[in-house]
Parts: sequence; C-alpha cells; structure tokens
Amino acid sequence: MSGTNEGAATGEPQRQALPLAGIRVVEFTHMVMGPTCGLLLADLGAEVIKVEPIEGDRTRHLLGAGAGFFPMFNRNKKSIAIDLRSREGLEVALCLCAGADVVAQNFKPGVMAKYGLDYVSLTTLNPGLVYVDHMGFLPGPYEHRTALDEVVQMMGGLAYMTGRPGDPLRAGSSVNDIMGGMFGAIGALAALMQRRSTGRGQHVQSALFENNVFLVGQHMLQYAVTGEPAAPMPERISAWALYDVFTVKDGEQIFLAAVSDAQWKTFCAALGFDDLLADPALATNNQRVRLRPALLAALRERLAAWPAAELARLFETHGLPFAPIVRPEALYDDPHLQATGGLADVRLPDGERAGQMAGAALFPLAIDGQRLGVRLHPPTLGEHTDALLRSLGYDAPQIAALRDRSAVA
Repeated sequence: MSGTNEGAATGEPQRQALPLAGIRVVEFTHMVMGPTCGLLLADLGAEVIKVEPIEGDRTRHLLGAGAGFFPMFNRNKKSIAIDLRSREGLEVALCLCAGADVVAQNFKPGVMAKYGLDYVSLTTLNPGLVYVDHMGFLPGPYEHRTALDEVVQMMGGLAYMTGRPGDPLRAGSSVNDIMGGMFGAIGALAALMQRRSTGRGQHVQSALFENNVFLVGQHMLQYAVTGEPAAPMPERISAWALYDVFTVKDGEQIFLAAVSDAQWKTFCAALGFDDLLADPALATNNQRVRLRPALLAALRERLAAWPAAELARLFETHGLPFAPIVRPEALYDDPHLQATGGLADVRLPDGERAGQMAGAALFPLAIDGQRLGVRLHPPTLGEHTDALLRSLGYDAPQIAALRDRSAVA
C-alpha cells in the first residue's frame, strides 16, 4: 500500500499552487454528502474549515459500514469545535462565515436558520458568499421529508434497477451521497466563477433525490425510446451478447465482454472458436443479442476449464474488455493504484486504531500529470480551534474564556 501524500502530511512542499488556493470554505456538515463537497474543494486546494459540535462529528465513532466515513471524507480539512447553542460559540461561527468564500451545510431544513447561519441571513453579512445547501430533495412537495441514500435509491428507481426482480437492492456504495456532494462542489465552482464578474455570491442547492433521478435518467429515456420498461440490471436485455461474469476453472470468476463486431471476431480468434466465427447466425451484434441465452450457455461450457489468469492474459493482449472480480480490501494490493499513486496514507484520527495509517483513495483525476494528494490528515476533534480563533483576532485570554464556558473545544 503506497501513494503520494503532498504538503503537510509528508513534509514535502507543493510543486505548484493548487487551483483553489486562497479560497476559504466553512462547512457545517456530517455523514457523507456535505463532507464530500468539502473534500473535493479541499483536495483542489481550498482551506476547508470543518465546524463540529463540541462532542464531534458522529461519523468519528461509527461502526460497521460507517467506520470509513470520517477518514475518507475529511482529509485536507481543519477542525474547529463550537457550541452553536452558546452566544459566544455562535459569534465565532458567524465570524468564520463573514470571511468565507463558500459555506456548505447538509443538516435538516430549518436547522441552520435557527442559528442565523442560513443563506439569507449570511448574505446580509457577506454578499459575496457562495452558499451550498445539501438536501434530501430540492424545494417541492418532498422537501420536508427525511432522506437517506437508501431512501432515495428505493424511491428513485436505482434499487429496483440494481436488484433482481422483486428484490430491490441498494448500490454497494453511498453513490447519491457522494455524487450529491460532487454536484454541490461543481455548483460552488460555477458560482465562484460567476462571482468574478458580478461580485455577488449565489445559493447552490444539491439534492439526493434529484441526483438519483439523474443516475437512472438513461433508463427513463430507454422507456421513452422503446416503449418498454427497463428491466433490473440482473435481468436486463443486454446491448451486447458477450457481456457477463463467467465462472471458470477452480471456481474463479471473471467479467468478459465484446462490444463490437470487431471485438467478437478478435475474441473468437484468440480463443480458437473458429466455428462461432464462421456461423452466419452470429455475424452481427444484434443477431448475437437475439441468440444471447443459448450463446451464453455455450460459452459458459467452453470457458469453464480456462484459468481466469489465462483469460485475463489473452483479453489484455488482444485489447478486449475484461475484469477480475475484486473485493474492496484487495485494492490495497492493486499494482496500477500502487504505481500511479492512487492511494495515499492518512492518519486515522479516532477510534481503536487512532494514530495508525491507512490507505485512502485520492480524488480520481490528475492535473498537469499530478494527483491531488493529502496536505492535512483527517483532523482530530478541534485540532485547529486555537489557530483559527487567533486568525479571527481572538487573543489567548479570550480563547481561554471561550474554553472555560465550553463555547469551543
């Protein structure tokens, strides 16, 4: 497990200024959606200040499927712990927002307004502010419902498409939360660009449900075009005949595909299936799709004795699509990720393994050939409270007084 950490995390200087250097983001976020927005802006170079309650973001201590939330979505951020229910703590939060370029939040409707930290309130204080609301639903009949990734997957058609008929199944990642945060970041970047000419900030809204509808939009249009409802992915009518998972020698599994007539010819030639190549009933993709059940049965029988590694070698040699079936934990040993710096070590800030290092997936793009690395490890609770208060003009006695009153931690 190796990767490229940059800046403060490794002691190495940045090779060049990152795109969002000089932008200050204040985030009032928890769980995945809001923190993802802040993560992307932070990875791009913004100073992102995570405002946490005195007791800390709840994701610091989640078990099971939530154990990776905090270290994954909170690197490159600073943590300040504030009690917003106290007058002094709220003053600190307002002072942070007054000097921010972006404020992001993902709490229930009405929570931020209760503290005067909503868009309308803050724009009177900071007219150039870009404010990103991460929501369950955009304004409308559903806007007051409580939304979760799984909720919108169920009501937005994604769980239906992922599972088998009669067995809706959520996707195997927090896809709407993560993409909702991505769209929030995209909206923030667009608003920052427009602010250059107008001088004014904007209100950006990103919602889980609408994100989910965007994800299944292709299936909606499939119905509009064909008049036939899209079948769940396990039962779908594939656009290609060879496009499936095969169980091969020793019970190993591998995904194999040929998505053009040229690839079909290459596949048959590479594996010595001359009879299939010569069969006029299999000459075109659509012909093969119409015969797909029988063709797949025949291919499963022919491929059953092949080692997965040999199939992978042949497919790679001939430029055909293939994939081993890999579990998430096995990606730590992936040679491509190791060679390209796709993983970087981060310090685990809380829990039983606090202080240990673990590999985290980096922002999946490169700028000028460089990956966006880890400048700051996921922060411990309130790790940057004193430094941030000093930057706001608080002196040592004032900071001590705030701590005595439990307004900050």
